Parts: sequence; structure tokens; C-alpha cells
Amino acid sequence: MAMQSPSSSSSLSYGFSFDVFISFRGTDTRYGFTGNLYKALSDKGIRTFIDDKELQRGDEITPSLLKSIEDSRIAIIVFSKDYASSSFCLDELVHIIQCSNEKGTTVIPVFYGTEPSQVRHQNDSYGEALAKHEEGFQNSKENMERLLKWKKALNQAANLSGHHFNQGNEYERDFIEKIVTDTSNKINHVPLHVADYLIGLKSRISEVNSLLDLEYNDGVCIIGILGTGGMGKTTLAQAVYNLVANQFQCKCFLHNVRENSVKHGLEYLQEQLLSKSIGFVTKFGHVNEGIPIIKQRLCQKKVLLILDDIDKLKQLQVLVGEPGWLGRGSRVIITTRDKHLLTCHGIKTIYEVDGLNEEEALELLRWKAFKGNEIDSSYNYILNRVVKYAAGLPLALEVVGSNLFGKCLADWKCALDKYERIPPEDIQNILKISFDALDEEQKSVFLDIACCFKEHVLAYVEEMLHGHYGHCIKSHLEVLVDKSLIKINTKYYWGSHDVYVTVHDLIEDMGKEIVRQESPKEPGERSRLWCYNDIVHVLQENTGTSKIEMIYTNFDSMKSVTVWNGKAFKKMKKLKTLIIENDHFSEGPKYLPNSLRVLKWKGCPSKSLSSCFSNKKFENMKVLTFNRCQYLMKIPDVSGLQSLKEFSFEECNNLITIHDSIGYLNKLEILNAQGCSKLESFPPLQLASLKKLELSRCRNLKSFPELLCKMTKIEHIWLADSSIGELPFSFQNLSAVYALTIYDCKILRLSSDIFMMPNLSDINASGCCGLLLPKHNDIISSTMSSNVDYLELVDCNLSDECLPLVLKWCANVKHLDLSKNNFKNFPKCLNECHLLRVLKLDGCEYLEEIKGIPPNLEKISAIECKSLISSSRRILLSQNLHEAGCTEICFPTGTEGIPDWFEHQSRGHTISFWFRKEIPSITSIIIIVGDNQFSLRVNLFVKGNKYTFSKYFGCSLFNVRSVHTHLFDLKLEENIKRWLFDQWNLVSEKAPLKNEWIRVELNLESSRNSNLSTQMGIHVFNKKTSTKEDVILTDPCRKRKFDEYLNASSPQFVEEVMWDKELNLRTNIYPILWQESRLVFSRIQLPCSGLDVMSKVLKNGPLPRKRPQQKGIGSEHYRFSPFLLSEQKSRRNTVTAAKNSRS
Repeated sequence: MAMQSPSSSSSLSYGFSFDVFISFRGTDTRYGFTGNLYKALSDKGIRTFIDDKELQRGDEITPSLLKSIEDSRIAIIVFSKDYASSSFCLDELVHIIQCSNEKGTTVIPVFYGTEPSQVRHQNDSYGEALAKHEEGFQNSKENMERLLKWKKALNQAANLSGHHFNQGNEYERDFIEKIVTDTSNKINHVPLHVADYLIGLKSRISEVNSLLDLEYNDGVCIIGILGTGGMGKTTLAQAVYNLVANQFQCKCFLHNVRENSVKHGLEYLQEQLLSKSIGFVTKFGHVNEGIPIIKQRLCQKKVLLILDDIDKLKQLQVLVGEPGWLGRGSRVIITTRDKHLLTCHGIKTIYEVDGLNEEEALELLRWKAFKGNEIDSSYNYILNRVVKYAAGLPLALEVVGSNLFGKCLADWKCALDKYERIPPEDIQNILKISFDALDEEQKSVFLDIACCFKEHVLAYVEEMLHGHYGHCIKSHLEVLVDKSLIKINTKYYWGSHDVYVTVHDLIEDMGKEIVRQESPKEPGERSRLWCYNDIVHVLQENTGTSKIEMIYTNFDSMKSVTVWNGKAFKKMKKLKTLIIENDHFSEGPKYLPNSLRVLKWKGCPSKSLSSCFSNKKFENMKVLTFNRCQYLMKIPDVSGLQSLKEFSFEECNNLITIHDSIGYLNKLEILNAQGCSKLESFPPLQLASLKKLELSRCRNLKSFPELLCKMTKIEHIWLADSSIGELPFSFQNLSAVYALTIYDCKILRLSSDIFMMPNLSDINASGCCGLLLPKHNDIISSTMSSNVDYLELVDCNLSDECLPLVLKWCANVKHLDLSKNNFKNFPKCLNECHLLRVLKLDGCEYLEEIKGIPPNLEKISAIECKSLISSSRRILLSQNLHEAGCTEICFPTGTEGIPDWFEHQSRGHTISFWFRKEIPSITSIIIIVGDNQFSLRVNLFVKGNKYTFSKYFGCSLFNVRSVHTHLFDLKLEENIKRWLFDQWNLVSEKAPLKNEWIRVELNLESSRNSNLSTQMGIHVFNKKTSTKEDVILTDPCRKRKFDEYLNASSPQFVEEVMWDKELNLRTNIYPILWQESRLVFSRIQLPCSGLDVMSKVLKNGPLPRKRPQQKGIGSEHYRFSPFLLSEQKSRRNTVTAAKNSRS
């Protein structure tokens, strides 16, 4: 592990200019206590900085003084009575505390003439001084922030261990002597050597330091530093130790606990702990003797204890069995490779060390290999190759860099080629420590993963190794993770994720080298084969032995065909797992050992497997896979595989015949025949244990296999692209099936018996142009009904005659999707589907009329239903339908426009409203008119912050379609509260008291330049708990300003009049809502009265919509803008006023 450039690592190597910096208030102590303290320190040879010049100090601390603080190892702060009255002293204090946190400067507070509590809580003289500062800072935000820093620094400094002068009960000279002794002891503490060149360490030190929480002194904090060997755990612990050691009374760094406990015993470690921490030298005959002594001697001490390289729980139990063994404020850091060990000891705070990034790795390598000398650019490629090889492991970079120091480029290339084949021994030995701590089967599982299953999906690895060992190996994987030998990582994709098993490259190499050392020269005598050249050698030369247990290869598609005789497996009598991906063999196997448990051979060139399986027993075989075997024509007798759990022959395009024995493998759980396009029949199945049956894309399969027994473990049947005409009566033996999915099947009849299966709740048929529903004369018992609640019959050529049948057989349906069908009318019997919540009719181009609406419908989508008549569109826009609960509706735009029950309407791509106190229920409507169809996005702005529906809302209409009408509930109550309120703290106890108006805006966004005409509307769903005054449709700030304008002047204004059928009036002059009278007024002040203008309007006709180019009536000036709808009551009032003025 490493940190930064040498010039910036002085804080870790303790290259200080001064031993001590003294911070003090000159007028209080310069010529008394502080002067005497300075002399005493100097007399002891302690290099001390003191600002002893009589300067007229300004408000700002000088850069030279800041540097003196930074260049001092220890800072002594003399807190006297008037210390806080000096802003200079307080700025100095803040910088000292900052250096303590960031650079490890030791801070010793001295309380002279004041109490620690006065400094800590800022009361008495300190409180008075800070109050005066605050009074002078009232108009400066910057200075108020400065004041907060002062208070925090005072509190932090007062909580540190220091010295308090007990005036009247001790001599000042004795008090000074104690300070000098304490300071001398801290200076005499020799820091640990960390590294010659420090890179990448600074941020990691900061992270660990924050976990230590050194400001907390009421308890004991124990943290773990976890990582694989060579990752820099010890280096990091040493750097942290150097940084914080001076803040503790006692300190002890126990190196190499694992190694020393083996060599000298645990008693030796207990003795070292007491000797290093408090200087107590003793010998213990047994660990039980040491435990009470450690408790007794350290329970009152503030201790810093580092336990490096712990590998056994017992080591922790005898050194720091419980936090209470150490005094308050103590800190313990444990470095280990074993996470489980930390967990067992109750340690929850764990810092996991990551490898160096590419930039850090390259810098460390350059330093190790070239010692700071100039590097020729020709080395760039090989340097990057080494960085990739090391994969962020500092140990590898140091070893390789040191080994290649002073070597030429050719030597570098040669050495790296060797390292990639055989890791350097010093790296190997460090990494192998964790491996050696495993039991035999754990070691075996690790070698399997390192050699064969790195970067594979976790579920696949578990399945393969379960088959290989005959039992679950999850506990072994947990141990390997805890010991930092493997990692389980999640990789996220669009809408999904997979969990993978990963191994550090050098740990992988270490595992492979262990196997290689089993027989360095002959691969056939190793336990595992994974290397292409080794496998080809063994199969062609027939050098296999009974030592081989696993073969795994994923041949490169560019490799040439491997010629062999097919008999090489005869000698491999203990071969358990054989996995071959992307086969490149000249012929298939002629013999397979009956020791096999897992056999996966993708693309096997055999036409028949009879020679391998007929009349042979494979008593332990669990997994058998022959996918994509293009030459395979027949599945032979497999009755000898009675332990088989998974059998797959997917995409064997020439497979014609399957032996009946496959139907009697009574332990079989997975049977996969997907994509066998020439398969015409399937044998009957008596497989009570079967969990998964795959028959999709068997295009010539004419019938579904007969089921000879109850099969209660299959839950989902998926049939796609097959020629199955009808599901047999025995299909009902799949009594646990809840979902039936059918895609692109030519002709398939679903009988009433299928609909009546007890657990079948989900039927999804798509693209089945010849789908046949139950016949008219099929009778359902009056006491029985189908349990299907999710039904999709998409693009199934359904006609008007089919719909009543569908609704009859599925009366309990909740989700019904009949998109892309040919019916014209939706029958009235739809009203009887009381449970229906979602109805999708998208792409039903011939649909003209919807005659019935279910009473509990919540969503209806009729996208691209171009033939829908006006009466049906009006039904979908009715207020009664909306208030009954149908709050998400979409259909092609007609001529109806926005219904009157939407109080607020607007032309354009945006609409706004304001609310307060409570979140209202808001329904929005968007009507888009145009020629081209494409998707648009609806954005929501709350208090100016943008949120897209796709991210935050459950509404499926976040992507709206052009040329369509969309009506939907904004769901503010459930969605804004959940996602947005934590950001603007609206829903707090105080928010309703503030009556803050919150602006909400809907905005329609298009990725194309279009001339679409858009109308938008807002409807407030009235609730008993809210009032109309809490939701308004115009800016409350503008209304408030207008009220102030009216109250402050005697205006002559124009009364805004809505379009009215009776008077044929319209004006369009900057609307502002006047709540009291419900009239709308203009801001424009005119030289005539409003009634005069009204009279002229009535006489001369309605006002123009566009602004006139010349002066209007008389000397009046008019400005016109888009209209605003008013309430009916306001219209009547306006009409009455106009009539009165006319008369």
C-alpha cells in the first residue's frame, strides 16, 4: 500500500520543523505561565515555536504562522480566561484542530485559570466573549460560519486529554514539569516505518480515521480492516497508528499475531501487550493467567491497540475478549483476512481494503522499478501490462517492480511471460496463507472455482459443484468469501441483474499453480484440467489417469478441430465433472466413465450416444446436458441414470427420436427439449419430481406428452412456436400450474377443463392466430367458476362471437388484454366482470363501440383503436367513470375536446396549479392532435425541481403517444410523499402552519420538432378534508401583488369578461383571479371606466383576439392574451354587470 509523492508524505514520516507549537493569549500569560513553559521546554531540548513578538495582530492569521502550526508535531493550547476574546487565537485553534484531524498533529490542552467545562460548553468568560463576536457578525454570513467553527473547535479541544492547573493546591513549577514530561514522552514515541514511497494511502487513512470516531470518548471502539493478502492492510494500520497514537495514554502495535502465536504461543502475545502498552514486564504460564492482569492493568487506561494479522478467534478472546477490558476512549484495530472471525467476535465496523486503481498502481510500479529516474516511453506498454497483471495488488507491484529494477525491456518481457505462467514465489507464499487455513473440502472447492468457474453466475457454480460433490456447498462458498479468497459481486443490467463469483487474478493464479505443482510436467496426473493445450495433450496422447476429477474447457471458436479417437476417458476412473463448451472435436466420446456426476457437452459431434449410455449405470450422475448437438438424432436408453436431476438437449435440430425410458427417471427435476425443430412426438412422462418442462420452439411437435401421474411441482408451462393442436386431458395432472404461456402456436384449442384447473390463474396467449376457445356447448357447473384472473389473448384473431365466450369462462378476471384482435364491438356483458381492474384493447383497429364498462375498472387503454366512435369516446371521458375509480385512460383523439368538469384548461405543452396544507387528488388530461404518431414524455416540476413520471410514478402513461387523449391520476398523495418530500421537507410538523404554496407544473416534452396541437386540463377531486381555497390555478404571488395594487390606488380598470353564449363577449387581458368577487381583472390601467369600455364592446361587437396595430376606442390602449376559463357564477355576475351598464 502507498500514498502520495514523497514531498507530500511528511506528515506520515514525521519530518517536522518544530516539536511543539504553543497557542496562547498574550495579554493573559505571555510574561507569566506561557513564558515559563516555553523556557522549560527549551531547556529539555524540545524545539518549541512561540510567537513572542509584540505585534499588532489583525483579524487574520498570517500564512507563516499557519505553516508553523503545520510544521509542528505537537500543539499545546493554553486556555486562559480571555483566550476566546481573541479572534486571532480562535482562528489559530481551528487550524490546529484541522491539522490534528488531517495530519495527526498531537493536541495537548492546558487549562490555566479556567475550567474545561467552560471551554467545552462555552459559558462564563468564554460564553461572553463568543456572544460579543456574534453581535459583531450579525450582517456577515461568512463570519457567522467562522463563529460556528470556533465553537466546534473549542468543544473538540476541551474533550481531549490534557492538563488542568489546580490553583491554590499545586505549585506552578510542578504543573509545568508535568506538561514537559508528558510532551517529552510523546516526542520520544518512535513512529512505525510505513513505506519508502506512499501512494494511495491518504484517502484510506481518512476513511479508517472516520470509523475510529476519535471524538467519542464514552466507550471503546473496535474496528476490523479486512482484505486479501498483499492488499496493504498492515501498511494502512501502521499509518493510522502513527497518525493517532499520541492521543492515547497507552499504545501497542502487535505485529504478525498469526505467526507469533504459532511460534511463541498466546501467552507471549499477552506479555507483549502489557510490556508495550504500560511497560509491565511479566511471564505467564497459561493464557488464563494473563486475562485478569490485562483487565486489571488496562481497564482505566485510554489504549490504542493494533492486532495485526489475526487468523483465529482465540487470539482475540485472550487479548481483548470484551471492550470493557480497556478504558473509556480506547480504540482497537484488527487486521485480518477472515470476515467471519470479526463477525463472531461481535465486530460490526469493518473497513474492506480495495486494490490500487490504475493510476496509483502505475505510480507505485514506476517508483519501484525506476526509483524516480526518467522512464523511456518504450516501457509504457510493458508497464501497463504489469499493472494489468497485478490487478491492483500492492504486493505484486512491489515484488515485480523490485525484481525488474535496472533491467532492460527484453528482460521485462521475458520475466512477465514467466510470471503469467508461474507466479513469483514471494507473492505465492503470501496469498497461500489463507488457502492453508481451509479444511480439505474447502480447499477443493476453492481450486474448482479458481481453475474452472471464475466469473460464472453464482447459481450455476452452486449447481455444478452440488452435482460434483453430491451435496450443497454454500457453506464452503461463505467461508471462501470470509477469508477473502473469492468475492460474490452483483452486475446490473437494464431491468435485471446477475450475481457472479469472482476471484482476484493473482489469487486465481495461486490456485492454478497449486494444481500445476501436483504434476509440473504431466497434466494427465493433475486433479483438474482447464488449459486448452493440456486437455488436447491428454486426450490425443491418452495420458489421462485416475487422478483427474474435473475437466472444464471453453474452446475458442477460432481453434482448429481436435482429432482424437474418443477413448481417452477410459483411464479417468475418478472423473466426476466433464464440461465442454464450444466443441471442436473430430468425433464424440465412445466411452464415458461411470464415475461421472456432471456431464455438459455443448455441440458434441455424436449422432447417437448409445455406446456411452446403453446398458450402463451412472449411479451418481446428476446433470446431463447435450445442447446444440447438430448431429444428434436419437436419445438412447437412459434407464441407467436413475439419479439424474437435470437432462437437457436444447436446440438439437436433427433430433427425431427420444427413448421412452426418459419418462421414468423418477428423480428428474428439469427436462429441456427447447428448439428441437424436427421432433414430432414426445414419450409419455411419469415424473413426479419434475419442476420444469421446456418444449418451446419444437415446431413439428404435434401433441403435448401424456402425463401418467400427478406432477405437483411444475408451476409454469411455456409453449412457443409449436404445432400442438390441443392440450390432452392428462394436462390436468399438472395441478400446481398457475401460469400457462403460449406464443405463436398455429392451432391450439383450450378446453373448458384447462380453464377450470384449480390453481391456474394466469393465461397468456400471444400470436396464436388459430386459437380455439371452449366450444359453445361446454357447460360450466353453476357452483364452479374459473380462477383465471390474468388473461392475455393478444393477436389471436378473436372476433365478436368470441368475446362473450371469453367473458363467460373468465368471469373472475382482473387483468384482461385483448390487444390486436379483430372484433368491432365490446359486448355489454362486460358490465358483469365485477373484478376487472385493467382492460387493454391496444391495436384493435376495427373496434367501434364499447357497450359496457365494468363497475370497478381502474385502467383502460385503447391505443390506436382508430375506429372508435364518438359516443364511446365520450363514455371514456365521463366524470362518472373517473369518479368511480377509472383513473388511467388512453384512446385516439377525436373532436370532443376537454370535458367541462376539468376546471382548469390550457392550450400548449404546459399547465400549472398551486396547493398548500394537504396534497390534493389531481386528475390530468392531455389531448394531442397531429398527423404523425410518436411517444412524448410527461415531466413533473415541483417547486422548480424536475421529476419524470418514469422514475417516480406508478402511472404507466409517463410516455404518452401523440394523436391520443390521455387521462390519468397524478397520484400525488402516494407518490410525491414517497419520493419527493424528503428533499423539500414539505410534510413536516411545521409545514401546515406555514401555509406555503407549492407550485406543480406538468410539461409535455417531445424529442422531435413537431407542430402538434396540445390541450391540457386539471381536475381537483374534492375531498371532505380539503377546501377549494387550498388548491388554486393561478399564481398566488401575482394575486397578492394585484390585491396590494388595488388597495394602494384608485384605478380605472377593465373588467375581464369570459366568452358567454348569451352576450357573445370575450376579452383576453392578462387574467388574475380575484378570490373575493370571483372576477378576473387586468393589470392594464385605462383612462376610462370599465363600464364605458363594456358599453363600447356591446355596441361595436366582441374584442379582437390579436393586439390591434393602431389605437382602439378613443384614446384607450388594449393588450390581449390567451383566455382563462372562469366559474359559471362569475359569468352570470359579468353578464348582469354588462346589462346594467347597457341600460
